[in-house]
Amino acid sequence: MADDLEELSTHELHDRAVHRAERHLDLKFFWSLLQLIPAAQTASGDVGEADYDVESSKGLISDAVHSGDGALGEALRPVFIDYLRKHAAA
Repeated sequence: MADDLEELSTHELHDRAVHRAERHLDLKFFWSLLQLIPAAQTASGDVGEADYDVESSKGLISDAVHSGDGALGEALRPVFIDYLRKHAAA
């Protein structure tokens, strides 16, 4: 199968990988892309976009860290409860 994948265009590979990750809710794949994209942009010569993406990612992480504040926190309360129940210490 690897030989077949090598014959696909980059666009087709992207679409297949993203579609599979979406179907399987593979957040690890999307997280790895977010980590790799700035370096790939720099390597491809788009340093400005890489810097923007790093700053944007930091903003999303900050949003997650502070997601317990105010009305947003109240709206996400069921998510926090569900997560803690699923990962309760035995």
